[in-house]
Amino acid sequence: MNSGSMKSVRGRRKIHVSELQVGMYVAELDRDWLGTPFLLQGFTVQSRADVETVQKYCEHVWIEATDVVFTSQPVREGIKPARQSQPRYVNKVSTATEHRQAFGIHHQARSITKSLLDEVRLGAAVNTEQARETVSGCVQSILRNADAMLWMTRIRNEDEYTAEHCLNVCVLAIAFGRHLGMDEGDLHKIGLCGLLHDVGKMKIAPEVLNKREKLTDKEFKMIKAHTVHGRNLLMASSNKDSYLGMVDVAYSHHERLDGTGYPRKLKASGISTFARIIAIVDAYDAMTTKRCYENARPSTEALKEIYRCRGTHFDEELAERFTEMVGLYPPGSIVELRNGQVGIVFDTNQKYRHLPKVLVVRDENKQPCPERVVALADTEKGTLDKTHLIQRVITDGTHGVTLQEYREKGLQISFN
Repeated sequence: MNSGSMKSVRGRRKIHVSELQVGMYVAELDRDWLGTPFLLQGFTVQSRADVETVQKYCEHVWIEATDVVFTSQPVREGIKPARQSQPRYVNKVSTATEHRQAFGIHHQARSITKSLLDEVRLGAAVNTEQARETVSGCVQSILRNADAMLWMTRIRNEDEYTAEHCLNVCVLAIAFGRHLGMDEGDLHKIGLCGLLHDVGKMKIAPEVLNKREKLTDKEFKMIKAHTVHGRNLLMASSNKDSYLGMVDVAYSHHERLDGTGYPRKLKASGISTFARIIAIVDAYDAMTTKRCYENARPSTEALKEIYRCRGTHFDEELAERFTEMVGLYPPGSIVELRNGQVGIVFDTNQKYRHLPKVLVVRDENKQPCPERVVALADTEKGTLDKTHLIQRVITDGTHGVTLQEYREKGLQISFN
């Protein structure tokens, strides 16, 4: 459910869900938002299916009363309209099957990315051929099943922040492109843009790049210069076969639609679609990662910040579509269930975003237990009791559950 355009808001009005119609803007529910599939706290009802979903969870809602009928969100400048010929992807294999390949692909990609950036730091040219090969493996994994590789982006090492951030942005951008219906060629391009968007940081002194204290004005200017360094490095490494869009993204991914970004203070009309995509993905991964000077934010907080800044910092339509893709509990989230068990979100549920598949790894007493995947959607069917619903998201390492451990040992999975 994406927020649409609306005019002449006059105030809120309480209605019974039987009165709900397509085009209305739902501002408040009669229950907690987190107990529903609605990620955004406020949305436009865009279809009869939306009406039925609201009716399933609520008895009353509060709508914004207006003079006009709500309209769906228009296509933003710089965003290509959807085409009938755009691919609509389906998972080719199960998440469990793809995990076995994704572990190996991600491990190799991490090593190559770190090596590539280290070489640039030492003065070498950017190895764009090696970068393309790395992106290709990620694209193929995400085309088979996006959740497995997205799970990998949740595993972090603070000491290798820049390399892991570049790879995470690559993976998230490819997955987002898949969600948007990009063709495979564009998935390779957006992945390359993501992988190399911060390559210019290799020209920033490590003591400034990794400084824990507040940066001085001079140091902040040095950090912002990574966009110019990135453009220069990629221009110098380009040849007739290179995709030059990666140069634009490295240069422009910190520009903002309202003209407050850097380095050129471009406004909306000057910012490409790929730069807009990487801006969102870059911000999301940075906010959800523990850095030397800032703790990680929960995914939901990061999404709310991106949503709050839509139309000013971030492209409005893309911000909403990205929020739609990530959902309430992205793969790799560590969660505590109502019955006290602890698990890792293993597989998303596009129909009921608050009911993913969870790999249970701790019992009610927080003790290790035989690992098994539980499909929370079975609570809707009545074959699984509601004590298995998610109570809260917890941080990596709580109750001894670390994602790093599962990357190192692999997953032994059985389906309930």
